[in-house]
Amino acid sequence: MSNLVLYRKYRPKTFSEIIGQEHIIQTLTNAISEDMVSHAYLFAGPRGSGKTSTARLLAKAVNCQDRKGSEPCNKCSSCLEISQGKAIDLIEIDAASNRGIDDIRSLREGIKFAPTKLKYKVFIIDECHQLSKDAANALLKILEEPPSHAIFILATTEIHKMIPTIISRCQRFDFRKLSFSEISGKLKKIVKNEKAKVDDAVLNLIASNSEGSIRDAEGFLDQVLTYAGILNKENIKVEDIEKLLGLVNINLVSELVNFIQNKDRAACLDFLDKILKKGRDPEELTKALVNYLRGIMIMKISSELDNPLMAGLGKKEKEKSISHVNHFQLVELQKMLRAFMEAEEKIRYSSIPQLPLELAIIDSCEVV
Repeated sequence: MSNLVLYRKYRPKTFSEIIGQEHIIQTLTNAISEDMVSHAYLFAGPRGSGKTSTARLLAKAVNCQDRKGSEPCNKCSSCLEISQGKAIDLIEIDAASNRGIDDIRSLREGIKFAPTKLKYKVFIIDECHQLSKDAANALLKILEEPPSHAIFILATTEIHKMIPTIISRCQRFDFRKLSFSEISGKLKKIVKNEKAKVDDAVLNLIASNSEGSIRDAEGFLDQVLTYAGILNKENIKVEDIEKLLGLVNINLVSELVNFIQNKDRAACLDFLDKILKKGRDPEELTKALVNYLRGIMIMKISSELDNPLMAGLGKKEKEKSISHVNHFQLVELQKMLRAFMEAEEKIRYSSIPQLPLELAIIDSCEVV
């Protein structure tokens, strides 16, 4: 295995390697092929959905010296410099820590000069919604009259915080969360390439807990492979990593929901106490309960709807989940979900972290 962390080692090198954003990639590659690249783009969407990777690929493609169609060659000096993070004409700014007017003013001064080596100067501004009001207005001035040698790519996880005038100056692309199958498929390819032995159940657990972020999933997998290497384990199983990553197995959640279904408050609290004593995080457990009950609610409404819960379950787990679908009324699921969502918010501020979860469980037993 390489010493390079997985999310960097397996960062897409071509547009065809970007997963889950086909509608965006098609538009961008057409624009590159037809030499119709805009001066400003706005990539909006959840973390880990590929915004920065796509931005770097766009910077690489427009500057590639031997591009075939829309894909960068990844062999010319421009591609190699960008891949290695050495291209001085690719400027990446983290607006979370460089959010002031002075930072944008220095950018405005630097943009006047032609690129040193590349065809275009490309400015990637990450988390651009965090720019101060004055900095955002200064950026707007730049976007109104940008030099022909400059391309701006803004990325944000909170598009609603962007000022409308900046949005109107950019071509906007909305990235979506990746699905369970897309993430698990990528993880399987990585495991195969790394020549590691990891149970599919482990990869499913990672995928279902990554919240649609491939970067988070690769981070989890990195920890798992490092753990296996340290212990010299040949085959990694679910029980090996639940405590390591603080992830919650769906079977634990399902069993707890069984106790709630039976209105057995004492059994619920005893089971919860045993889970937490094994090192499970109450906030993660609550989050897992919310995801599970949401999946049950979706299934209750219609089996035809896209359901991330069912995608990650084996045969036995699906049977248990279907029994919960048949038992609970829709209104009961709604009330339980509200109780656990409220508990999730309160846990981080509670002097006894498990107390909000215990109260939500007791309330849920009274609902059914």
